[in-house]
This record gives sequence, structure tokens and C-alpha cells, in this order.
Amino acid sequence: QVQLVESGGGLVQPGGSLRLSCAASGRIFSVYAAGWYRQAPGKQRELVAGISSGGSTNYADSVKGRFTISRDNAKNTVYLQMNSLAPEDTAVYYCNLHPPLRDLPEYWGQGTQVTVSS
Repeated sequence: QVQLVESGGGLVQPGGSLRLSCAASGRIFSVYAAGWYRQAPGKQRELVAGISSGGSTNYADSVKGRFTISRDNAKNTVYLQMNSLAPEDTAVYYCNLHPPLRDLPEYWGQGTQVTVSS
């Protein structure tokens, strides 16, 4: 069973930065696509950034130029560097591993709170 453990969330002032980390157990990490989602109170969960097993990335328009997703397959870890944070970035951020084949399981982290406030 794969477990995802997120860290790096917290309270930051507007304009500040945070780096989220998501460490995966098991041996499947390198063949899975990874992503970060977020869910603000009263809103649906949305994709923030994704990275394929080969390293291709995609971002929500709202975070382009401010957030960077990366992965280290040797450490089974995916990162989200968040710069120029704004109050509207406040949400619970979830790590996701998306399988390369439909019949394989998908995995979610437990979520980490990011609060941007002065």
C-alpha cells in the first residue's frame, strides 16, 4: 500500500513563499504522474499543477509564473514551490499520484493547510 506524506504547509504573509513536499512509500512513484490539488472552503477541489513521469509539467492559469512543480524520483518525492502567495491561494493542498494505466490505483495525501494572511 502506497502512502503519501505531505509537509511544508503553514501560515505565510501575502507575497511570501512556501515549499510543499510529498513523500511516497513503495516503488511505484517513478512511473506515476504526480500532481498538487487544492480545495478552499466552499469550493471544489482543483488541480494546481501536474508533472508527468517524464517530467512534463502543467499549471492552472491562476498559478502560472508563481508556482513550480518538480519531482525527485530517487527520493520518491514531489515538490510544489509557491512564490508570491496571495490570500486566494489559501486552501488545503493535496498531493496526488495518477496511475499510468486505468486499472491501477490512484493515491491521495492527507492534505496540508496553506493560509496566506497578514
